[in-house]
Amino acid sequence: MPATPAWPPDSTPRLFVEEPLAQGQMLRIDAAQAHYLISVMRVKVDGPVRLFDNRTGEWIGIAREVRKRDLTLEVTENLSPREPVPDLWLCAAPIKKGRIDWLIEKACELGVDRVVPVFTRRAVVDRLNLDRLNAHMIEAAEQCGRTALPELAEPMKLPALLRDWPDNRALFFADEAGGANALEAMAAHAGPAAILIGPEGGFDEEERAAIKALPQAVGIALGPRILRADTAAAAAVSLWMAAAGDWRHPMG
Repeated sequence: MPATPAWPPDSTPRLFVEEPLAQGQMLRIDAAQAHYLISVMRVKVDGPVRLFDNRTGEWIGIAREVRKRDLTLEVTENLSPREPVPDLWLCAAPIKKGRIDWLIEKACELGVDRVVPVFTRRAVVDRLNLDRLNAHMIEAAEQCGRTALPELAEPMKLPALLRDWPDNRALFFADEAGGANALEAMAAHAGPAAILIGPEGGFDEEERAAIKALPQAVGIALGPRILRADTAAAAAVSLWMAAAGDWRHPMG
């Protein structure tokens, strides 16, 4: 007896939509998303599209009408609820365009719940295009199968971040002067957490002292080599996910 084909097929395109999804909804897709589905993925009438809305999980939409510049999808089936997200923030100093795009993508792929850009004294970037960064985050979520988008917070200065820091959230900061073994420290601090990564030039001495004065702060070392800021962010998030996040659990 032949095997039943997987539904939806693994090749089904995946798309984030802003509006809440519901059974039987007719959804019009246009502009860049329509170009992607029609011209790149070659979606035809009755073809499936995976949809997620950051609220209700993942759905199947069936193409009912496909035109030159837009198409209409009928939302037919809920595949899964919105995923539970590990309670981890990534607080990172802005870095150069291209590298910060990569950092945002990897933060999404690795499972971060919230990204907070933090301006520090040695940061070489003093403004951010949040719309562009959010677009990179959405694209990463579409590719990696996330049904929950990380929150991209408004940028803030380091003193403001530290002043308003929540009492119940550990703050692991990559300290160039050395710190605890990252994996061991993260495993020992269960509960809400955040990772703080400085700019290319690192934190200055006054900033480092202010961070260390925060009771929730834990300085960590990220190995024997000097890492770029974006590499340090990805490494630290990966370690936390292995020690305290959802990497500890088998995939369903």
